[in-house]
Amino acid sequence: MMEESKLTPFQRRYLMDRVKRGDTLPLQCHPTSSKEPAPAAPAFSLPVCQLRRLSAKPHLRPAEVCQAGDAYTREKFKPRARRDLEKEKQRLQNILATGKDVAEHKVKQILGQTKEEEIPEPDRFEELVNEIQERREFLAEMEALGQGKKYQRIVLTEISQKMREMEIIDKKRSEEMKEIMTKDFPGGNKSDPHD
Repeated sequence: MMEESKLTPFQRRYLMDRVKRGDTLPLQCHPTSSKEPAPAAPAFSLPVCQLRRLSAKPHLRPAEVCQAGDAYTREKFKPRARRDLEKEKQRLQNILATGKDVAEHKVKQILGQTKEEEIPEPDRFEELVNEIQERREFLAEMEALGQGKKYQRIVLTEISQKMREMEIIDKKRSEEMKEIMTKDFPGGNKSDPHD
């Protein structure tokens, strides 16, 4: 590793001496100076002899070190929004009187009604039109990439199936419209001869 990292001979000797003594390896190794860098002043004060004797082996940290961190600071209390006590009282009265929560039942009904109103049934005819358009776009992309022949037969078959389904839906709709028209106007579309 030392050869790969291109260390100077001084740096190699310095690191080997640290390893032999069992000290931790430094984060920075100065290239030409034998003078050890002065350690940065820590937030807590330990005796100088303890700073030099820190070993690479795991050890317990002193209490001062633990207390210097944020481990013992408490989070500030942040009150949340209070609930409406009058509504809670009313709800409990309803539960005790009727055996069920009236307000909750009303909310469920309202939510159920809005969900039913918001989600219209999807029109299959429109879905088929969209699917055919997607397949045409896909085929155009494949032709642009030079792979149109590979997918052309498959895509055109799918498009013809979708168009057949659209024709069936169209016939059903036209029959339904005829039935509605004959119910509304029992005489049919005959024009009045007196006009």
